[in-house]
Amino acid sequence: MPAVPETLAVPGGSPASDAAAALLTELVANGIRDLVLSPGSRSQALALAAMELSRQGVLRVHVRIDERAAGFTALGIARESRLPVAVVCTSGTAAGNLLPAAMEAFHSGIPLLLLTADRPPELRGVGANQATMQRGLFGSFVRWQADAEVPGAVVPGRLERGARADRVSEGRAAATTGVPDDGATAWPALGRRALVAALGLEGEGVPGIAGPVHLNLPAREPLSAVTDVLAQPGPAPARAVVEPVILERGPRTIVIAGADAGPGAEEVSHQGGWPLIAEIVSGARFGRLVVHGYRELLKDESLGGRIERAVVFGHPTLSREVAGLLARDDIDVVAVRGGGEELNLNGRTMAVDGVAVADGDGDRQWLGAWMNASAARVVDLSAPAPDNDGLFSDDKEARLSAVRAELAAVRARVDREILVDAVWRATWPHDRLMFGSSRLVRVADQVLGGKKVPVHANRGLAGIDGTIATGLGIALASHAAGAAGVTRVLLGDLAFLHDVGALLLPADEPHPRIQVIVGNDGGGTIFDGLEVAASAPAEDLDRAFYTPHGADLSALATAYGWEYTQVSTRSALEQALTSPAPGPQIIEVPLER
Repeated sequence: MPAVPETLAVPGGSPASDAAAALLTELVANGIRDLVLSPGSRSQALALAAMELSRQGVLRVHVRIDERAAGFTALGIARESRLPVAVVCTSGTAAGNLLPAAMEAFHSGIPLLLLTADRPPELRGVGANQATMQRGLFGSFVRWQADAEVPGAVVPGRLERGARADRVSEGRAAATTGVPDDGATAWPALGRRALVAALGLEGEGVPGIAGPVHLNLPAREPLSAVTDVLAQPGPAPARAVVEPVILERGPRTIVIAGADAGPGAEEVSHQGGWPLIAEIVSGARFGRLVVHGYRELLKDESLGGRIERAVVFGHPTLSREVAGLLARDDIDVVAVRGGGEELNLNGRTMAVDGVAVADGDGDRQWLGAWMNASAARVVDLSAPAPDNDGLFSDDKEARLSAVRAELAAVRARVDREILVDAVWRATWPHDRLMFGSSRLVRVADQVLGGKKVPVHANRGLAGIDGTIATGLGIALASHAAGAAGVTRVLLGDLAFLHDVGALLLPADEPHPRIQVIVGNDGGGTIFDGLEVAASAPAEDLDRAFYTPHGADLSALATAYGWEYTQVSTRSALEQALTSPAPGPQIIEVPLER
């Protein structure tokens, strides 16, 4: 065995602490402002360095005991801020719990830094406690991954075992990620490169698209000691300048805005004079060219049947009609890149980094046909106006009838349409709205009109995982940026229960202004609209899909220290949505199954 240098130990010193301090200092200098931390022994050097930077006011640290909730909290902060956010955890299954958030970040184009503490190479593959194959753990869902050097000098007797374990780990990583490894690298040197990759400027995947990056950080004991940590905040690496593709005006065109499309979709629609089909989660459902009742119109041969070109922003997921249109081989699809996978449903999609509209006149006849059809499909869910004539009539019967009508309106139970309408009406540009992947988002997409409000949803994979945690992250980021409003999370009861652990907030951290509005119909009634409802036996459908639960949301709110109210009428719902709450609030709305 080759000679190995002796470790030069400094009493009370810790190479792991020095490396952690240097890495976090580098991250702060390159734009990191938020770090989400889960407690653990192996990650203690990173945790202590983060806490010191928090005391200095250069890093906001958010502590979550559940790594899955931590990952989605970081995702929510990055969703709102569009800046990379770091999440730190210990080794073992803790790292695995970050995978769901990493998958969503990959598909949604959101920058995350996954900092996972690990055992040193000599403790890998030998049955050591809390040691697993973390290198390459996130596979193709990260833009770049690196297995860092162990800080400090090598301890005698460890080199041979460590090299053998590294070779095993390297082989497994290459088999799962396809990402070439540049060899072991010191922790501090990884910081800026990780941020550059997370912002889409380097690394694997679609060029220019942000996404998660994994830094696996092994260390030997001692894992922490007093060390100097001092960071100077600096800007994040600049994103690449986009050269737009110029769209000629000739073909009959529509603009489709899916999840994460943003206001750019409305701007192109306005410039081109093209109808705008904007999903409710797109953040682009506003302006005079929004198409109401778009599902019916896409099936209309005189409108949807005559489309020659579709310009797509974001990730459309909420209707089969849009998916069917984009799968047609007789239309040209121009898709603006946004997530880790390029959209190419019809095999001839042109993926671009951005678009602009050529000069010239729009097709007024084409636009007019869509706007006329759209106007006829506007849904008005406003409460009926009071019968003032009847209320103040001298005729006793007329007055009594008007009073009865008013009482009936006030006492009417909330249904799904009224619920989504009330939340939409209560939300304004200084607020934030997060939709869960529940039945309610589809109802909202069908009935709500246009309004320019910031909207979020985890539709990259359209799952219910991490909805509350993501909403909390959005709220934290919007408040840090100075927004004065409320973050509202609208979701179903199963999505709520799936992420109920995210309700646990540290007592010593600022609690954001947030309302979690739960439409509780006692199970997963979203399956009513899927093919399984027509084919499965009723007993199997109920047990395996609807999963009725009978959970007491009020007791859960009390256990986690959230304000709670239950409402069943429109007037009570509107009051609950607009009344200031002393802290994070759960609003439960019972719904008919």
